[in-house]
Amino acid sequence: MSDKLIIFDTTLRDGEQSPGASMTRDEKLRIARQLERLRVDVIEAGFAASSNGDFEAVKTIADHIKDSTVCSLARANDRDISRAAEALAGANRARIHTFIATSPLHMEKKLRMSPDQVFEQAKLAVRFARNLCGDIEFSPEDGYRSEPDFCAGCEAVIAEGATTINIPDTVGYAIPELYGEFIRNLRERVPNSDKAIWSVHCHNDLGMAVANSLAGVKIGGARQIECTINGLGERAGNCALEEVVMAIRTRRDHFGLEVGIDTTQIMPASRMVSQTTGFVVQPNKAVVGANAFAHASGIHQDGVLKARDTYEIMRAEDVGWAANKIVLGKLSGRNAFKQRLQELGIELESEGEINAAFTRFKDLADRKSEIFDEDIIALVSDESVTAVKEHFRLISLAQRSETGERPQASVTLAIGDAEHSVHSEGNGPVDASLRAIESVVQSGAEMLLYSVNAITSGSTESQGEVTVRLQHGGRVVNGVGADPDIVVASAKAYLSALNKLHSNTERVAAQG
Repeated sequence: MSDKLIIFDTTLRDGEQSPGASMTRDEKLRIARQLERLRVDVIEAGFAASSNGDFEAVKTIADHIKDSTVCSLARANDRDISRAAEALAGANRARIHTFIATSPLHMEKKLRMSPDQVFEQAKLAVRFARNLCGDIEFSPEDGYRSEPDFCAGCEAVIAEGATTINIPDTVGYAIPELYGEFIRNLRERVPNSDKAIWSVHCHNDLGMAVANSLAGVKIGGARQIECTINGLGERAGNCALEEVVMAIRTRRDHFGLEVGIDTTQIMPASRMVSQTTGFVVQPNKAVVGANAFAHASGIHQDGVLKARDTYEIMRAEDVGWAANKIVLGKLSGRNAFKQRLQELGIELESEGEINAAFTRFKDLADRKSEIFDEDIIALVSDESVTAVKEHFRLISLAQRSETGERPQASVTLAIGDAEHSVHSEGNGPVDASLRAIESVVQSGAEMLLYSVNAITSGSTESQGEVTVRLQHGGRVVNGVGADPDIVVASAKAYLSALNKLHSNTERVAAQG
């Protein structure tokens, strides 16, 4: 078997299925470019048939990404597959990923099809896709809970031209040893298994997505892992890219495999995904958490000072923690700002966009003496949102809070082309500001989450990043706002979420 492990990133497709994590086309393209800098082998850009917006996102990524294979998901039918092929037409390297459920539960309750009907549809889908694209991946959805007899289906789709067979643990039910043996037994029973690359796709419902994926590789012989940045994904999330990559790299003695990932780009990718989606990385998260390389114990600190490898199995700089530490300030020029954008993998399409971003940078520098990479990512993310005419837009905000007095806020905002000014009281300045906005907008949305995070650590001067999650009419959206003033950041985040609710972006859930 090959000693190269293929990293298949599905942040932009399966990761986006986290409630509220949906991204705009431009946000997806920015993340795809960072994934390309990370040297991900395959980028699953979306589900082209699910909506016109997702089609355009897949098409845009396919047209711009040159080094990674660009993939689109498609159900096992001609319409979905044709739509995927159309979106991928401009890609240097394209892959169609088609799927159909094969577990008895899914076939009976969801598809209402017999096993023979399912296998026949899978064969026809792969045959049709193979005529449109040379690289075809097939997934038997809920594969881990499927009967062993479904090997015949795997044999048939490989014969039809599937180049990758992915066995998903769609509901996160697997145990590492059992999952690894499942993959190994399957490969041994399928006569033509050597004609395809075997892949694993694990969810984290029991907290074992990374362990299951690694067992699928080590025990089962899989040579592709499907994963997401920060483990982003619906329910408990997916297998975390940063964890499997660093496990393979750190324990090369055990796995004996190579990955093509530029690990110094892991932290920039983590920050970008977190700030774009509003899903904050927990401090004790492996590899990318703020405490991942921190040592509080005196014994540990002493050991690290004497010899780093006493308590550190990885170097922080190897995953990008120490990279790009030069800070910008109000005296930094346009060229320095533009160079830093390029280093961060942020490509603005026109000089007008660069000038607008630079103006926002200078405004921020007047209020904050040092501008870090995280600030720039947040600034440009905010710019990409406001570049599009929004239905709700903050014009000004004033608030007053005094001990013993009820906080008050006065807000002026634009709704469409009309301006509205409103005053409200609340339990605090943030509450008063959001109450003022809601009194005019009257969205009726339920707030599911309000979260504050410092974009950079170590100073009260840091920009505050606020995430607001709203639910209305069965839709869940995240809004993110950043500003040195946490009250203003809160208002921005709330309006960002309201704009997403107002856009009524069409979304269709896909396979996990």
